[in-house]
Amino acid sequence: MSSDDQATGPGAPEDAANTPAGGAFAGDDAGAGQAARDIAEVGAVELITTVSVHLLSAAALRCGLAEEGDELTDLDEARTIINALAGLVTAAAPDLGDTHARVLRDGLRSVQLAFREASAIPDRPGDGPGEKYTGAVT
Repeated sequence: MSSDDQATGPGAPEDAANTPAGGAFAGDDAGAGQAARDIAEVGAVELITTVSVHLLSAAALRCGLAEEGDELTDLDEARTIINALAGLVTAAAPDLGDTHARVLRDGLRSVQLAFREASAIPDRPGDGPGEKYTGAVT
């Protein structure tokens, strides 16, 4: 790649030296401050629920539940995501309240079952993704 072909703009290699560890560009203190205020305004239950929904969506895609199906299936990735989701939901359930926790547990169970169905050699009950946190899913 010639120097004329190199990417320019935010995120280009020459900008890497100007990017603090937090990811905001030098001189973008106002934007970073606004982002911090925006995050501070979101309640814990909403934040945990939103993150959980993103993890559920990612796990479903990796289990082959998207229209594209096999094209996006990656059971190694799905296992990691489901484990993280199970840990989050299990740890946060007492603080989420029954309504929110029940919905997230149902979604978690659905992706755990989808994982089991997508696996050529299913894990033994209790050994599937997230089952060390949730117990066996059948």
